[in-house]
Amino acid sequence: MSTPEQPGDPAGAVRRDVSDPVGMTPLSPVGRLAATVDRLSREVRAAQAEAEGRALIELAKGILVARLGCGPAEAARQLAELAEQSRATPLEFAVDVINQAARDRMSEVTEAFLAATAAVRATVPRGGAQGADGTEGTEGGTEGTDSAEAAEAVAESAAVRLRAAESGALAADDTQAVADALLEQALRPLGAVAVAIWAAGYDGSLTLVGSAGFPPAEAARWRYVPPDVATVARCGLTERSGQWFASLAETGLPSVGRHQYPEGGRAAVPAGTGGRIHGVLEIAWPAPLPPQPPQVVRQVEALAELCAHTLESYTPPRVPGQEPRVIPDAVELMDLADGLHDPALVLVPHLDASGHLADFRIQHVNKRFMDPAGRPRAVVGGALLLEAYPMAAGDSELFQNVERVYATGEPFRARHMNLTALVDQVPLSAVADISVSRHGSAVLLIWRIEDETARLASLLQHAQRLGRIGGFEENLLTGEITWNGQLFDLYGRPHTSTPVPLEELAAHAHPDDAVAIGRFLRTLLHHRRPASAAFRLRRPDGVTRHVRVVAEPVLDTDDRLLLVRGACQDISAQHWTEVALAATRDQLAHTEQQAVERARLTLQLQHAIMPPEQTPLRVPDLQVAVRYRPAETEQLVGGDWYDAVMLPSGLVLLCVGDVAGHGIEAATSMVVLRNALRGLAVTGAGPGQLLSWLNIVAHHLTGGVTATAVCGLYDPARRSLRWARAGHLPPVLVRGPGAEPLPLVRGMLLGAVAEAAYEEAESQLAAGDTLLMYTDGLIERRDRPVEEALAQLLSTVRPTPSTLDQHLDRLLTYSRSDTDDDTCLVGIRVG
Repeated sequence: MSTPEQPGDPAGAVRRDVSDPVGMTPLSPVGRLAATVDRLSREVRAAQAEAEGRALIELAKGILVARLGCGPAEAARQLAELAEQSRATPLEFAVDVINQAARDRMSEVTEAFLAATAAVRATVPRGGAQGADGTEGTEGGTEGTDSAEAAEAVAESAAVRLRAAESGALAADDTQAVADALLEQALRPLGAVAVAIWAAGYDGSLTLVGSAGFPPAEAARWRYVPPDVATVARCGLTERSGQWFASLAETGLPSVGRHQYPEGGRAAVPAGTGGRIHGVLEIAWPAPLPPQPPQVVRQVEALAELCAHTLESYTPPRVPGQEPRVIPDAVELMDLADGLHDPALVLVPHLDASGHLADFRIQHVNKRFMDPAGRPRAVVGGALLLEAYPMAAGDSELFQNVERVYATGEPFRARHMNLTALVDQVPLSAVADISVSRHGSAVLLIWRIEDETARLASLLQHAQRLGRIGGFEENLLTGEITWNGQLFDLYGRPHTSTPVPLEELAAHAHPDDAVAIGRFLRTLLHHRRPASAAFRLRRPDGVTRHVRVVAEPVLDTDDRLLLVRGACQDISAQHWTEVALAATRDQLAHTEQQAVERARLTLQLQHAIMPPEQTPLRVPDLQVAVRYRPAETEQLVGGDWYDAVMLPSGLVLLCVGDVAGHGIEAATSMVVLRNALRGLAVTGAGPGQLLSWLNIVAHHLTGGVTATAVCGLYDPARRSLRWARAGHLPPVLVRGPGAEPLPLVRGMLLGAVAEAAYEEAESQLAAGDTLLMYTDGLIERRDRPVEEALAQLLSTVRPTPSTLDQHLDRLLTYSRSDTDDDTCLVGIRVG
């Protein structure tokens, strides 16, 4: 029963039923609205159910594609035929296919676990074996039970535990219950004592969302691990294949429960699905862990995959007083990308038929996007990343970094990457900063191309700073002058001061440079031609700088002088360097001239005393030959000397000597000693006495020089040689096929002491003998001792050539000396 209309009712038609206090009669507007809402709700639920059914059917088709190796159309036909044969609806049959696939996956894990425990067959003894229920049998075991049956019981028990772990993990309502189920049902049989389940955050952090076997206080202390902190779990996050550590102490990495099990083994296996890592499963053993068989490794990976399904729906708990962080989905990320001022791509994962990450779909390109290859946005949007940019998988490893960011959540940034990482054959100047980050289930790829204008401006600024160059521009119509900072620094003026006009340039320069500056200004302003000048700038701080100014006029369309622009360069360092170089060149030229003149005089003196070609002595039954080889470097002219002369007594004086040092001093000392010995030899004294007198000459008359010498007197009638040495190498006697040095006699070098005695020796020569006297320039080497050099000489003098001259020439030719010293050689051959 209705009531009359209420006065003042704006609707004027609202009717209320007595039995319906809220007025929701079928004919009322509120009732119609409620019916519409109810109908729409039913339609939405029906649409959701239909969409879920279609998703299940598509999933079943994907399983058939993988199992049968057929295409999607063939899989749909097979699904319809099998459903009809089983008298079930396609949706019901699809659910059966999915459940069967899940059971098959678990069966694979079970078989792997059974294979891992099959080793018990070989280790369980026939008697006293531990039963499947954990009790020990009596001696000899239960009658009718052998070790194979015990192993079979253990394997069956392991399979039951693995099934129970799967059931417990799938039935658990939180990650803590999953951790308890995994430890009790699957991991304790493997010897593990604790397990931790870590959830990976979008920023690369780790959160301990479930643990078993660790003390509660320890688990609470490890509740959150910030990004970039190296732990055992993070190793599993960054390595797709997981990490197995034999001992936690060897790693040096912190982890939960480190104090409880410091020497125990650890395993950190990533928990991920569809190419994305949701977290890490970490397992602890109490003792060092030996290498595990592949079956155990696969079992642990399967358990980590079970954890991934739980972590996929994990929501971080809300902290009181803190709002949860909202992670944008792909739609919100598109809006965010459109607000950026740099080119950006929104990428979503693209999975293959087996559910593995194969590529990324370019879901969106923002408004600032400019393709490096010049393609329009519509061509790139919607394509796969590797199809649009195949170079991303090349040497740059850009795709691998995008894949790693999607899997771990850790952002990636690279500076100054050439855009050939995206498109081949782009200009070399196309350099960008790359940034990759994950937001929810999508990835944002941004590259910021360096502004060419700003980069060139920065390059120019650094070039001016390094070259000490300041630029200026002066408007001759308005009088406006513009200087850059380098020019203010060159003038020694603050940047807030007024620039100096060109007409006042002479007032800031040295007075002697006024003519050069005037010529510069006339050429520039009057003749309107580019000009340059060098002058000395006097700064307000009293410092004088040498400056070169270069400028050019700028004319307008009417050929009128509009402005002047140019640059000033501080060439003070260059100026003083040129001054120093000029002085050095003069000094070097003078020194070189002196050295050349000194070497010329030394050579002339040496050649005057010992001419290269000397007339041989005419002695019956005796051949005498001498050779002199000067140093290869003129500055190393030394004091080597020789002499071979017939004395009035009929004896032949043979001697060689070497004055210490090089240059004109050594050459003049050599002249003194050679002439003194020749003069002393006419007295008829023996070689020992001659060297004793020559020692006095070297010590007192030649300025304290030192020298070595060998002096011999040969008697042609007796074919005997009396000889003495003063610190020199002994003569070499070549007789027949052999060559030996004469026995050493005592005698120190000349000039060392005021008075010295020298021992004499006499050697009898025979027909065909050859005697050689030489200086150390013939045999001396820097890398060998004198004994080895002398041994080399003895091998070189054999065999003896037919003539004495050929013999001496052969010795000089095959000499292995490397000291660039003078060489004197005297040889006699008895006829």
